[in-house]
Amino acid sequence: MGNPAPDPEPLLPQPARLWTVAEANHRLAQLAELLPRLRTWATRLGEVQGEVERLGAFWGKELDASDHVDHERKEQLDAEWQHLTHRLEEAVGALQREGIEVKDLSGGLVDFYGLVDGEVVFLCWRLGEGEVGFYHRLDGGYRTRRPIPETARATLSSPRDAN
Repeated sequence: MGNPAPDPEPLLPQPARLWTVAEANHRLAQLAELLPRLRTWATRLGEVQGEVERLGAFWGKELDASDHVDHERKEQLDAEWQHLTHRLEEAVGALQREGIEVKDLSGGLVDFYGLVDGEVVFLCWRLGEGEVGFYHRLDGGYRTRRPIPETARATLSSPRDAN
């Protein structure tokens, strides 16, 4: 019998890209415009879901009958729910394909994949903050975020930012 195989290397995420601080900061104006829209859609989605649940609780299976008085209303709500769900999934999916993770729509919390001291991390930003100034490990979260050190900030800036 030979030596046991070494433990495999931990799997690292394969983000679409790694962002520099400057690149992430450049994207903030667009995100500051997009996030409130996404939050509005999510809020409306919750309202639609609540109305569908209320109708279902009141009418039960009768609501599914095509001649029911509220059947058309339920169909309208179902269509709106599907439309909003599709728009949200499409918008959030587009951000994820860019290496941007929406962590909390209500708080406007977004993470960009970045690199600090050779480790893939999240560059952390919350709607209302002037710039991306914090990061945390991938297995951490908002509560574990720390300021990006100046030494790391310099290595996280792209060469074109030095001009």
